[in-house]
Amino acid sequence: MPTISEFFGIVIRMYYDDHSPPHFHAYYGDQAALISIETLELIEGSLSKRATAMVLEWAQAHREELKADWALAEKHQPLEKIAPLE
Repeated sequence: MPTISEFFGIVIRMYYDDHSPPHFHAYYGDQAALISIETLELIEGSLSKRATAMVLEWAQAHREELKADWALAEKHQPLEKIAPLE
């Protein structure tokens, strides 16, 4: 489970052989969520409101990079790190 970004205690990961729709996993402490890359909607799980807001702000700014990493994951190629939210 490659970590592609980390910021403010939030860890963003993407898995090889994961199911559609294209998404990423966000972890904050003991909270976890799956978020759609295309729509930025929560697919599963939950995060605090503050963590959710930061994850969505980050994902909006890096959507094309997330799509590129998803394509790499489908091909079992190394994923690119994505700049954190600052």
